[in-house]
Amino acid sequence: MVDYTQFIEGIVHEPTQTAGRGLDLTVTEVYEVTGPGRVDFGGGELEPAETTPHETAKRNEDDDYGWWDLDAGQYLLEYNESIGTRDMSFTLQTRDELLARGAFHPTLHVRALPRVPLSVGGDGLKLKENARVSTLVAAVRA
Repeated sequence: MVDYTQFIEGIVHEPTQTAGRGLDLTVTEVYEVTGPGRVDFGGGELEPAETTPHETAKRNEDDDYGWWDLDAGQYLLEYNESIGTRDMSFTLQTRDELLARGAFHPTLHVRALPRVPLSVGGDGLKLKENARVSTLVAAVRA
């Protein structure tokens, strides 16, 4: 069994995030893509897409955390956590709780945690700040 906590920085609440298999990751920001990026053959004209943070709203004035009200569409997730080593590679998967609500991101093999595209279907999704959205599994030496 791998102790993921030795490789991951910025863990919000270790007992909760390590209760299942792997280590759950939490969302710190959701971005909307507001302008096109550019991808070419050789990389000389590579440009990032323009993004804007999606606003949150608190359900009650005294709440500590807000909620993103996401319509069906594409977004970019940013995590609270980061990978603190380049010696390990991880498989990043969508948590079942997100899948059951019509949202998902691609399964990726990562050595760092980039912004990850999130697809939201149906009538949208209400997502709370610091919600567990992904799980790191299958750690291997790079």
